[in-house]
Amino acid sequence: MSKNTTEPLIFEVSRPGRRAANLLPECDVPYQSPSELLGAENLRETLPLPEVSELDVVRHFTHLSQRNYSIDAGFYPLGSCTMKYNPKVNERTAGLPGFASLHPLQPQETVQGALELIYELQNLLTEICGMKATTLQPSAGAHGELLAMMMVQAYHAERGDTHRNTVIIPDSAHGTNPASAARCGFKVKGISSNSKGCTDLVQLAKALESGNVAALMLTNPNTVGLFESDIQQVCEMVHAAGGLVYCDGANMNAMLGLTRPGDMGFDVMHFNLHKTFSTPHGGGGPGCGAVSVQANLEPYLPIPTVEKSGDSFRWNFDNSKSVGKVHSFYGAFLIAVRAYTYIRSLGKEGLRSASENALINANYIRARLAEYYDVAYNAPICMHEAVFSASRQKREGDVRALDISKRLMDYGFHPPTNYFPLIVPEALMIEPTETESKQTIDTFIEAMISIAKEAKETPEIVRTAPHTTLVSRLDETMAVKNLDLRYEPLFR
Repeated sequence: MSKNTTEPLIFEVSRPGRRAANLLPECDVPYQSPSELLGAENLRETLPLPEVSELDVVRHFTHLSQRNYSIDAGFYPLGSCTMKYNPKVNERTAGLPGFASLHPLQPQETVQGALELIYELQNLLTEICGMKATTLQPSAGAHGELLAMMMVQAYHAERGDTHRNTVIIPDSAHGTNPASAARCGFKVKGISSNSKGCTDLVQLAKALESGNVAALMLTNPNTVGLFESDIQQVCEMVHAAGGLVYCDGANMNAMLGLTRPGDMGFDVMHFNLHKTFSTPHGGGGPGCGAVSVQANLEPYLPIPTVEKSGDSFRWNFDNSKSVGKVHSFYGAFLIAVRAYTYIRSLGKEGLRSASENALINANYIRARLAEYYDVAYNAPICMHEAVFSASRQKREGDVRALDISKRLMDYGFHPPTNYFPLIVPEALMIEPTETESKQTIDTFIEAMISIAKEAKETPEIVRTAPHTTLVSRLDETMAVKNLDLRYEPLFR
C-alpha cells in the first residue's frame, strides 16, 4: 500500500487461461513447423508470458499512463533539457501521408517535397545561427558535437596541422563535450570559470600558448545560465592561435532572433531541435542535432547534401573532402518536419518572442527565489535558466538539493535538474521555457518557497519526501546498478 493513498499497488494481474484474442485468422502461407523455420535448437518448451485479457491490458497501460508525468500534464522545469510544450500541429504535419509514408530508398524524383523541406530547413537554421551551411544528419546533440570535432580534425589535417591535438573545454560546458573530443582522438584541456561564471581569459591565454590547440568547445549561454560576455574576444584569441571555435548550441533557446553564434565568431555549432524547436525529447526515440558551419568547414560536411537545381531538388554525393556519412540515409526526417513546422508557424518575430519570454520567465523565478535559495552567480541577469544552490539548506538543516526535488513531487511538480552544473554545489537548475504561463510559474515559486521554509522549520519532512507518490524514496544507486526488466524477475 502506498503512503497517503488507498489505491493498492497490484502488479500481477496474470491468471492461467486468460486470453486477449481467441480467434486468429487462418494461416494463408504454406505451413512449416517451428523447428523447420527456426531450428530445433532455438525452440523453448515453455514461454512464460503473462496471461491476461484485452481489458486487463488496456487498464494496465491506461493506469501506467495516468501515473506518468509529462509536459502535457504539468510543469517540467528541467534545466539544460528544455522540456517545453510540443505544439500538436507539429504532430499533424509529421503524420501527413506524404511525409510519414515515405521510404528512404525511393527515387529522388518521387520525394521532391521531402527534399525541399530538408533544403529549406537547412537554410532557415543557417540564417538563424548566422553561418554558411547546415546538415541535419546527426541524430542528437552529442552526435552533432562528434561531427563538429570530425570536421575540425579534417580541416587541420588538410592544412598539415596534425600537431594540433588538443581541445580546450571550460568547466561550464556540457558534459558530453569532453567525450566527443576524446572520441576523435583529441586530448582534452580543461579550464576553470572565473568568479563571474564565464570563461577565464587568463587561463584561456595560457592554454593557447602550446600551439597545439585544435579547437575550443564553448557552451553559450553556458551551463550556469549566463551569456559569455567576452565571447568575441574569446573567439579572436583562439583564431589568433590557429584554432577553431565550436559552440555547443544546446541553449540556443535563449538567443533566437536576439543574437547569432556566427556573428560572435564561432566556426561551427550544433542545434538541439528538441530543445529549441519543440520536437519530441527523451525516451530513446529519434532526434536531431543539426550542425551549422562557416565557409571554412563547409567542404567537410557529411554526404549527401541536398541541392536545388532549377525547380527540383537532388541528393549530392560528390564531395571528396566530406568526412562521410554519420547517419543512415539522412537523419530523422520526421523530426525535421516538426522543427520546420514550428519555425514556419512562429516566423522571425515569433522565434524572437519565444526567446524573450524564456528569458523573462527565468529571471522572474531568479528574482522571486533569491531570498530563499543561494543564486549561483551574482550576475545582473541570467539567460534561459536560473541556477540556485541548496548549500544554505544543507548547512542549516542537512537538507540537500535532492531532498528539495523529492519534496517538489509532493506539490505536483517534476523536479528541476540536480547537481548540474558540477561547478555549483548542491545545484538546482530551473528552466521554465517560454511555454509556461505566469500563473503556473507563480504556483511553482510558491511551492519552492514553502519547501525552503520546511527545510528550515521541519527539515525531516523534506529529507524523507516524497510522501504522496505511489512509490516513496528509492535507493537510486541500487536501482541503476541492478536493473531488472524481466517479466519473471531474477531477484525477488
